Amino acid sequence: MTEEKPVVVYATCADEEEARRIGRALIEAGLAACVNMRPHTAIYRWNGQIEEGAEFGLLIKTTASQQEAAMALIRQMHSYELPGILSLHVAGGDPAYLQWICDNTADEREDGSLRPVS
Repeated sequence: MTEEKPVVVYATCADEEEARRIGRALIEAGLAACVNMRPHTAIYRWNGQIEEGAEFGLLIKTTASQQEAAMALIRQMHSYELPGILSLHVAGGDPAYLQWICDNTADEREDGSLRPVS
């Protein structure tokens, strides 16, 4: 079995309510150890027009083995036609914190079910 690697998933949400709902669902499902929410302004091109609007960004601390499931849950719960979701591999960090992320994210059992976070 390979050693688990921490990953940060970044996603934007339409508003604080959606961000909170998605963040809480990720934690409850064991797909993330921590989710940070921050308000920000986005400037982007959509359908040939430059748009600007308020959004909430999520920084989701998870593991490599759970990033796909976390992104699938975000897509399922998201209101956007095209949710902005990025997976960022962690190059380093405080070793104790990186271990905490792994310890607090469920891992997959051989039968495909998730081991609950203790």
